[in-house]
Amino acid sequence: MKIAVFPGSFDPITTGHVDLVKRALPLFDKIYIAIGVNSQKKYLNDLDTRLRWIKETFANEEKVVVDSFEKLTAHYCQRIGARYLLRGLRNASDFDYEKTISQLNDIVGGGLETVFLISRPAYSHISSTIVREIIKGGGDASSFLPEAVLKDI
Repeated sequence: MKIAVFPGSFDPITTGHVDLVKRALPLFDKIYIAIGVNSQKKYLNDLDTRLRWIKETFANEEKVVVDSFEKLTAHYCQRIGARYLLRGLRNASDFDYEKTISQLNDIVGGGLETVFLISRPAYSHISSTIVREIIKGGGDASSFLPEAVLKDI
């Protein structure tokens, strides 16, 4: 079984994330959208809210599992039997960063393979960080968010 993990903070999940998962579904038997919990990081939205948003967004997709984990992504992948990481690339900066992380995950994860999908142009400008700033600043972030998030914000 081909199992992939799409890790992130998803604070909040965006339409870019949703597009990436939908495009990756034909490639894998199961995709875990897994929120990495870092106790040192301050989040805008709590873990339960973020998990609920993702579950609601993918409620009709049987190949998607929503979960959370602590510590290393590679160890989480080993624990659930995933051999692939799913990552999106918006630009060259993303590539430089993600390439290094994928090489480390390959070593730490015992051959964990990272699959990169290039963001579609319509989503390449969207990041959770920017969306959080729009929300905190009182701006309209509706075009960047799935319906499950919109109904709460």
